[in-house]
Amino acid sequence: MTDPTRRRDWNPPRWLRIVLPVVLLIIWLTAAAFGGPTFGKLSSVSSNDQAAFLPASAESTRVNEVQQKFTDSQAIPAIVLFVSDTTISPADLASYADVGLQLGAVTGVQAPQAPGAPAVVGPIPSEDGMAVEFIVPISDTEEVDTVVADLRAVADASTTSSTTAYVTGPAGLTADLVAAFAGIDGLLLLVAAGAVFLILLLVYRSIVLPFLVLFTSIFALSAAILLVYAFASWGWIQLSGQSQGILSILVIGAATDYSLLLVARYREALRQVESKWAAMARAWRAALEPIVASGATVIIALLCLLFSDLNSNRSLGPIAAIGIVFSLFASLTLLPVLLVLFGRVAFWPFRPRVGTDDTPARHSAVASFDGLQGVRGLWGRVGGLVARRPRVTWVASVLLLVACSLGLLQLQANGVAQTDIILTQSEAVDGQKVAAEHFPSGAGSPVVIVTDRGNADATLRAVESADGVSSAAIYTGNTGPGAPAEPVVRDGQVLINAVLSSQADSQTAEGVVRTLREDLPATDAGVLVGGVTAIALDTNTTAQSDLVRIIPIVLLVILAILMLLLRSIVAPVLLVASVVVSYAAALGVSAIVFNHVFDFPGADATVPLFGFVFLVALGVDYNIFLMTRVREETMRMGTRPGILRGLAMTGSVITSAGVVLAATFAALAVIPILFLVQIAFIVAFGVLLDTVIVRSLLVPAVSYDIGRAIWWPSKLGRDSLR
Repeated sequence: MTDPTRRRDWNPPRWLRIVLPVVLLIIWLTAAAFGGPTFGKLSSVSSNDQAAFLPASAESTRVNEVQQKFTDSQAIPAIVLFVSDTTISPADLASYADVGLQLGAVTGVQAPQAPGAPAVVGPIPSEDGMAVEFIVPISDTEEVDTVVADLRAVADASTTSSTTAYVTGPAGLTADLVAAFAGIDGLLLLVAAGAVFLILLLVYRSIVLPFLVLFTSIFALSAAILLVYAFASWGWIQLSGQSQGILSILVIGAATDYSLLLVARYREALRQVESKWAAMARAWRAALEPIVASGATVIIALLCLLFSDLNSNRSLGPIAAIGIVFSLFASLTLLPVLLVLFGRVAFWPFRPRVGTDDTPARHSAVASFDGLQGVRGLWGRVGGLVARRPRVTWVASVLLLVACSLGLLQLQANGVAQTDIILTQSEAVDGQKVAAEHFPSGAGSPVVIVTDRGNADATLRAVESADGVSSAAIYTGNTGPGAPAEPVVRDGQVLINAVLSSQADSQTAEGVVRTLREDLPATDAGVLVGGVTAIALDTNTTAQSDLVRIIPIVLLVILAILMLLLRSIVAPVLLVASVVVSYAAALGVSAIVFNHVFDFPGADATVPLFGFVFLVALGVDYNIFLMTRVREETMRMGTRPGILRGLAMTGSVITSAGVVLAATFAALAVIPILFLVQIAFIVAFGVLLDTVIVRSLLVPAVSYDIGRAIWWPSKLGRDSLR
């Protein structure tokens, strides 16, 4: 048969060989020149405020809006705690008053709201007489970490040999969270780039080529960061530390994957033609369709996150999609220029030469199957296994994946306490635990109830009698000593602050909020329950509803893209089903590892959704790489030989791409945030599982078993010669 993919080699004129590379290099160098320095500025337009990511319809969001009417302050409270080894005497307690004045004098602490009123509430003694605490409102919400550091310096200077100081509360946790995310600006990128470089060095055994591929990834990231920074500074998107880290990893991993496919085609072409321009033309034409299809699949899958009600999910969609767009452009414009400029030198010391072959025959048993002639090594043996026992191979693969997916029964993705988010030592977390031993656990982060003034007394009694509530009071504002404690009324409504007996970020506290929301409408039909605990509850509830809504959308979109790409119905259904089973297996194994190896307290409610989007979209990527090559080979030699040939020709490049992507996502684990560590493991393990089992065994074996019917209803599926 003739090769329908063969086209006339491109031999551009000399002026175009000069102008085209120069123009493209100037464009990318300009993007890197502006985008590179912007990388360190992303944190300035990033927010980790959980409340900011809730939908406007959430009850806790409406409570926050009502609270704005009661005070102009946006202050975040810090709890400064002093714990003594001995009972604190009245004289000692009086001396703490000076400490309160020092804390109030720290730059960034909110000034008194009324004449004569204190800036800091406290000292508040514990019932056991072993601790005192101050509530310090921080008004400089842009520099919370700096203000908390100054408060800690004052607190430490005020301790004695028998006392220990902690700065905790919402502000303390925010400051420690900022510190945990600090590595995103440098450490994460360094670890990811280093891992990619080492893998490429081992794969290609070339000194030059890893630099070219890595430069392509870094330039793509620089351009993406420039646009993301602009959109975030204009208020078009909400950037968080989580999405910032995922952006860096996704761009480096995706750009490297696309680059590997182009490099493989380029090296293959250099063994067929002498001209490096002609070789690049062949490689670019062959790689264009699978790279664009793969990139489009990931972009559209990520944009499906726009259907999310949770703003953090919705904002990640366009942020990550921007990264994939630039990964796509860089691999199809910048990398070809670099490869052409270096030519065969890029592969030094193993330069490809015309007339040589990567796959000389070594195993006669393998060569006996049509499509595997001339194939050697691992992929010849894998192809032989698929050809000899296709049904046994795919059934065994499915059983293995199903067994792994049984771990889903142990998945605990219903949210975790805020004190469990940070995996390294945190003074705020330690302080929360110590404070709970001496004060009501929910002190400093009360539940906020909005009720009508006429129903305030009845609502207050209902709140005070509720299980899990330590104390409750109607908000009277910041008044000076001796001022009447009259309720603050705005638009006929008052606020009730309820201190819980359990930690505000615990599952028990969320249960109390649920109970209050169920019971309080009996006293006031328009009552609203908000606060820190309610924000966490609404975030988890919204994330779980997003999972149910977005998964079907992503699957339908990917299925439609694959049908258009492969001109088939059977093959796309097969591919989508395979990555879904692979996702379930990855999540099942991850649940077991999280619970019994790492001993995590649970998982963030958004983890399953992010894991699904990344694994399904990226898993389909590798199947696209495989099946587009299989379709190309099928047009030359028929379906079953084409499957074996496509598997053999893409085996090493797709495996390398999978290892690179797994390594880049694993780099997220250097940031000590529970969500990122869990995403790192799920995606890294899932990509390897998909690369080794699904793409290497399951998909080829079941396709081989079905035969030409996988192309139904296209002409390939009807042609008996295929």
